[in-house]
Amino acid sequence: MALSEPMRTLAWLGIASLCLGAAWAVPAKEKRKAGNPKADLALYENLDLDNYDLTLDNYGEILDLNNYEELYDYGDLAPKVEVGTLAPRPKDPMALPNLGTTAETPKLQPPTTASPVRPAPIPVQFLPSCLLCLCISTSVYCDNTDLEHIPPLPPETTYLYARFNRIGAIRASDFTGLKKLKRIDLTSNFISWADADAFRLLPSLQELILPENRLTALPELPRSIVRLDARLNRIPSTGLRPEAFRDLKQLQFLHLSDNQLDYIPAPLPESLRSLHLQNNNIQTMHEDTFCNTQDHSQIRRALEDIRLDGNPINLSLFPDAYFCLPRLPTGHFF
Repeated sequence: MALSEPMRTLAWLGIASLCLGAAWAVPAKEKRKAGNPKADLALYENLDLDNYDLTLDNYGEILDLNNYEELYDYGDLAPKVEVGTLAPRPKDPMALPNLGTTAETPKLQPPTTASPVRPAPIPVQFLPSCLLCLCISTSVYCDNTDLEHIPPLPPETTYLYARFNRIGAIRASDFTGLKKLKRIDLTSNFISWADADAFRLLPSLQELILPENRLTALPELPRSIVRLDARLNRIPSTGLRPEAFRDLKQLQFLHLSDNQLDYIPAPLPESLRSLHLQNNNIQTMHEDTFCNTQDHSQIRRALEDIRLDGNPINLSLFPDAYFCLPRLPTGHFF
């Protein structure tokens, strides 16, 4: 159907108006883009570019990492995995386990003909000490274990503690071969006697501690002895060998308090530092007990601790007996 002349005119006018509208829209858009550059630069005025230093310390202040994962969606990059309750079926049917059969019980292998490696057995003679006592390194602790005699000791024993037991005697064989033994502590036992050679053959013995026993005599001591403690026993002066301590050049501590001594056991070695003889029955002394009366220049600087208190002796009766000592003995001066 052909359009009339008025209708054709209106159609051309509509097409012309659309073209003119499009021509005006493009310049207006370009004008908006370049119209106000100062407003765009104002956005950067608040940035302190001179002090803008991105370090590990201020990294969290400049970038908000809390929503970092929300800014990017990596779902397209990672393959999607469906979560189910069953593992995927393998392509090879032979790889599936056969649930119809049970696993066979493993058979025990027959013993091999080669002999197994066994730990070295503990010598039987050392079992009593390390079972009844506590053996740590070279020390043996037998305190309060109801021992009635010295147990066999390992040959490397250096320190022996057997306090608060029922040991009644010390035999010469108790310490045979213990060349490294330095200390023997037998405090508070029932020891009434000791063989003469019980300690003499111990080349390393330095401390012999025997208080609170029932000894009536002291055995011979090794020359290595440094400390002898035989307090609270029953030793009289006749229980000491003549000049028992003269040759003990290492002896520093001699404690024989609370016994039954009648005199001071002289001569005493120059190495002696402490002499405790309190609570005995000492009534007199010789003037050369401590000092050489023939040498008035003698000074015994080491012997600083002498206790004679608790004895029935008047120390003021022997004024020439102390001239070489750094201090007077402790006791009664009346």
